[in-house]
This record gives sequence, C-alpha cells and structure tokens, in this order.
Amino acid sequence: MLTKRVIPCLDVVPGERGGCVVKGVEFVNLRSAGDPVELAKRYNEQGADELVFLDITASHEGRKTMIDVIERTADEVFIPMTVGGGIRTVGDIKSILRAGADKITVNTTAVKDPSFIKESADIFGSQCVVTAIDCRSNTNVDDPHAVNIIENKRGEPAWYEVVIYGGRTPTGIDAIEWAKKAEELGSGEIMLTSMDADGTKDGYDLPITKAISNAVRIPVIASGGAGNVEHMYDAFAKADADAALAASIFHYGEYTIGQAKEYLRSKGIPVRL
Repeated sequence: MLTKRVIPCLDVVPGERGGCVVKGVEFVNLRSAGDPVELAKRYNEQGADELVFLDITASHEGRKTMIDVIERTADEVFIPMTVGGGIRTVGDIKSILRAGADKITVNTTAVKDPSFIKESADIFGSQCVVTAIDCRSNTNVDDPHAVNIIENKRGEPAWYEVVIYGGRTPTGIDAIEWAKKAEELGSGEIMLTSMDADGTKDGYDLPITKAISNAVRIPVIASGGAGNVEHMYDAFAKADADAALAASIFHYGEYTIGQAKEYLRSKGIPVRL
C-alpha cells in the first residue's frame, strides 16, 4: 500500500527579508507565521514528506514568484518542494526549477489557458506539474454551469465552483470537471483547496475532496481547514486523499510533523516515519 503524505504549506508574501509566511482565513486577514527558510528547515528536520511553497499574492499583484526565497529555502531542505504563485510561462517554470523546486503548481494561468498544463507536462513531465484547484461551494444548483451536484459540508445540495486570483474571482467552472480535464491534459497531481474551509480549522471539506479523489486516477492533496490530526485522518480515511496539506497547526506549534504521523500510524494510515 502506498504511504500517505503529510505536507506542510508555506503561504508566502513579500516581506522585509524577502518573504514572510502568513496564514489567514479564506485567504484574507493574514497574520505572520515566520520566516519561510526557518520554517522549511524545521519541517525538513521533523520528517515532512514534501513542502509546498505558495506565493499567494503573485498572481493577484501581477508579479513573478519570489525566486530568491525559493533558492534560500532549497539550500536548506532535502525533501521535494512544490512551488506555485505567479507562474505564467514555461520560462517561469524553468526559473523555479532552476532555483531548486522539484514540482510547480499552477492555478490561475491553467484555468485561463488549459493548454498550459499540456505544454508544461510535455516539456517537464507530468510528475512535475501539480494543478491547484481552489473552489467554493455554490448552492445555486440551477446554475447552467453546475454539472456535478453533491451534498456540501453543511449538508446542502451544491456544486463546487473553481475560483482564481487567490479565491477572488469565480469562474463558472465545475471543480470536478476541471479536475478531470487537468488529468487529461497531463497534470500529475491535484492540490485541492476548498475556500469555504481554508483557515477555519474546522476540518477539510470532505465531500468535494472525496468526489474529486474518486473522479481522477492521479493523486489528490487535501488542503484547507486542518485544525488537528484527526482532520488529517479524516482526509485519508473518509475522503480518499493521497496527501494532507496543513499550515496553522504546524506553524504555531500545535503539532509537529512527527506527532501527526505517529497519530496517523496508530489509526492504521500508512505513513513514512
């Protein structure tokens, strides 16, 4: 059985020393969580399986990803690192991989130009391309864009709409259909964030995570809402996720990576210790 991955996420914005890790609720009301390089070193030492580095305002601000911070982070960690935010061209991907990333994640650019997923996968390989999907539950089930109606986290009939530019802009795209299309275009992985759950610490959005995990054959990373290790267990056991991404519970010292993995193993989830 394949081991499940525990992945800390560094949401980074420009700061005095080049970058600052922040955490908010639904991508707003951000508060500082520390230096990205120091946090990355900590998670590397604690046994994280991978690291996700997201420059969360790059697309909205129309700028490129912070290459210098990626380089400093890559110099200090020896686990796979996925980087996203502000990626618009193949040249951007080359720069990020050259800076030390192992994978890139695209969201806004891919939604606006789906062929970018195929172009990137053809050049760099599917294993290098992670499609990030941010979505929100939409209870207007009569919307002509609603393709897949499921019961949302609140028990209401809903479809999940893809949003871009850091959750600021709805697209009218059904998230389950978009996940299937991303796989067809060559994406090697899906990183799924329910904006309704992000930063709430009330648990992952299990209905949409399970729906997308069951709709595609590629790995799905559950993201948004982890408030404790039980929530990570739910993502694996109840929603069929391949990896669980978390930020707040690790950044603010509520749990170490090791504690999370020990708990998961005690509950029968295969993890690498």
